[in-house]
Formats: sequence, C-alpha cells, structure tokens
Amino acid sequence: MPSDAWSLHSQLQKDTIDIGDLPLSKVLVIKDAHYPWLLLVPRREGAVEIVDLDEVAQAQLMTEISRVSRALKEITKCDKLNVAALGNLVPQLHVHIIARRTSDAAWPRPVWGVMPPLAHDAEEVQNFINALRRKIWLG
Repeated sequence: MPSDAWSLHSQLQKDTIDIGDLPLSKVLVIKDAHYPWLLLVPRREGAVEIVDLDEVAQAQLMTEISRVSRALKEITKCDKLNVAALGNLVPQLHVHIIARRTSDAAWPRPVWGVMPPLAHDAEEVQNFINALRRKIWLG
C-alpha cells in the first residue's frame, strides 16, 4: 500500500501536471511541449532507487511502466521511447517515459538541457491527458 507519509518532491510538483494515480505510482506530465514526457513516481516514502522497493512493488512498477509506455507509444506514434530512472537532481524515485521522434529538438541526444521548456497549449495538453487517462485506465 502507498505510504501515508509520502509526498511529491517540490521540484516535481513545480515541473509537472498531475494526471492521476495508478496502484503504485503517481502519473505526471512534464511541463515541456517539446516532448510527450511522463513521469511515474512510486508513492513510497524514502524510495530513491528501484531497489529500494520490495520485489512486489518492483514488479508493480514494471507493470505500470509497460502500461504507460504502451499507451504513450500508441497515442504519439513516436519513433522511440526513452525510459529512465536517473534522479541526479531530484532524489525521489521517479521514472521518465519520453516519446521521441527523429525530428525532435534533441534527437538523438538525451532531452535534458537541450531546449528551454516550452509551455503546453492548454487544449492540446488536455486532449493528450484525456487520451492517456483512457488508455491507462485512469478515467
């Protein structure tokens, strides 16, 4: 069960749009319209690395990564998915799932630091969130 003491890191709150909760993870959209970019943040107090989760939670996280990745790929028709748990700047365990296109601003490099974040168009991001919520069974 998710921890009652858990809270989302302040930097992640600032940089994301909350779209709902899967059984283990909070699902967030990064505020950068350059890339369809999601985060899964397991609601476990003190988790920094995937190995900090017990084996059942690790398996649940993999299920959630797969579900969200599949939905993101289908919605965006991307060329490649980037999936990573880095946490070099934000220590709270979070998994990036980024839909990449060979035409995007950073291709083929990682997305970090290539372009300043681009604000989402409100209607566009809401349509994206609605499609994603349907595909991952959030609404």
